This record gives sequence, C-alpha cells and structure tokens, in this order.
Amino acid sequence: IFDVLRLSRGMSYKNAMAGLRLGGGKSVIIADPEHDKTPELLRRFGEYIQRLGGTYYTAEDVGTSPQDMNWIHEATEYVVGLEEGPYATGDPSPHTAKGVFFGIQAAVRHRLKKDSLEGLTVAIQGVGHVGRLLAGHLRKAGAKLLIADINREHLEATLAEGPAEVVDPARIHALDADVFSPCALGGILNAKTIPELKAKVVAGAANNQLDNEHEDDWALMRRGILYAPDYVINAGGIISVESEVYREKLDEEARAAKVAHIADTLTEIFETAERQGEPTGHVANQIAERRIAEARKRKREDASVAA
Repeated sequence: IFDVLRLSRGMSYKNAMAGLRLGGGKSVIIADPEHDKTPELLRRFGEYIQRLGGTYYTAEDVGTSPQDMNWIHEATEYVVGLEEGPYATGDPSPHTAKGVFFGIQAAVRHRLKKDSLEGLTVAIQGVGHVGRLLAGHLRKAGAKLLIADINREHLEATLAEGPAEVVDPARIHALDADVFSPCALGGILNAKTIPELKAKVVAGAANNQLDNEHEDDWALMRRGILYAPDYVINAGGIISVESEVYREKLDEEARAAKVAHIADTLTEIFETAERQGEPTGHVANQIAERRIAEARKRKREDASVAA
C-alpha cells in the first residue's frame, strides 16, 4: 500500500511538472508477472477500471506490456498506450527512454560541464524495455556502458544491439562511472548505497528511487551528487499518451518536442536548487505542489463562473 501511494503521488507530481492536463493515480496488481499474469486476470482488472467511469486511465508500466494493454482494453475503454485505433499512441517505453536520455544530457551539462556524452561512463541498473532502449541512445552518443540486470534475457537483448560491460547488479551503483542510471525498481538510493556512489550524476527511469525521500535527497546533495528527480526525468511515457486520453491526434514531431522539454524542466530545477542551496527533489516537489495548487484554484474559479 505504501509503495502504490508513493507511486500515485509521484504520478500527480509527474503530470504537473510535465504540464499535462491530468491528475495522478496508480494501480498495482499484487502477483508474479511470470506465473500469475493471464489474459483473464487482466480483463478482470479492466472490468474494475471500467467501473471507475473514466476517473482513472491505466497504461503500461513495470511488469506489463503493450499486449497486456490490449487484453485490458477488451474490458475497458479507459486504457492508453494502445497499438491500434484512431488515437493509438503505441508503446510509451521508447518515449520514456528518450526523455531519460535528454535528462542525462541536461544533468551532464549542469554538473560535469560537458555538452557531449562522448567517452563518459554510464552505469545502467536494469535493462528491461526502457533500460535497453536508453542504452541504445547512450551508445549512439558515444558513452561507455556498464549494465546490470537479474534477467539474463534482458542482458542478452541489450548486448545483441551493441557493446556493453555486464557487471554485478548488487554493486553497479558503487562502480566508477560518470552517471548512475537506475532503471529497475525503486528504493535504490538509500543510507547504504548513497555513501558508495562514485558517479556525480544520478539520472534514471525507475520510480521512487529515493528510499527515504527527505533524508536521501539531502544526502545526495551533501555528497555533491546531482540527482534528476525521477518523476521529472521519466515523464516521457505519460507525455506520449496524454493525447490518447483526450482523443486527440498528435503528430510525432509535436510529441517529440514535448518529450525533449524534459531537459529544460530539469535544468530549471538544477539551477533553482543550486541558487537556493536545497536538494533537487525538494525543489521539484515545491514546483509541482505549486502547480497543483494553481490548477485546483483555476478549477474552483471555473466552477464558480459556470454556476
């Protein structure tokens, strides 16, 4: 319950920071995706989503796939990231990966004062769908890759696309690297791992990267490590599907421009945090909360005018 509450709050902040016309929510199916996930289970989940009447839309995330969304769609209209249909936006993972790539570039410019990733070492923890695609962007930009994943198939798929060094998943955070990119599950930045970090930039796709949001945020700042707030850098996926929620057609150029804006948002956070002497996660939260408060005020005013 605690995890899904943090995830739902993160979605609210993510959508606010991305300037989207969406609130935030999250759902978790407590089951083993390798053994318990079936078309029938997903259809039943879709039936529940349908009963919410459009107050909540679901989309692909950890443990699910585009095909899973198709099965859910058999029971509900409130699902996005579909591969077919007049407003279908497809798999959001490529957009998430591209947004993280842009975010890494922004963080490297700010902390390492480099305009290129050429020759830098990036340690990617988790090379599932998003992590593998991110590896491709980084490789093309000239970065050296260290990769780790508990799933051998993920490693093999990533290695099939180009060179990378496979390392121990339990120690990847502590290796010599310029950038540490958490792209697996949350809680990786904690009282044990933060003192072991050698990278000066932490920027990845995972949700809830900070185990203790307040203490770990400050611990990273005290160590001189630039942290790209997770819900800002990994917003490419939700940005890509917003048009599907509103039944709008958005061309790829416009979608790509919205995802690229993640870098500008992060740069604003980095500069504000530096100016105020506060950690980046705290600053991002302040901005998100202000935007949410402003949106609520506008909604109340609109309701008052309508009445």
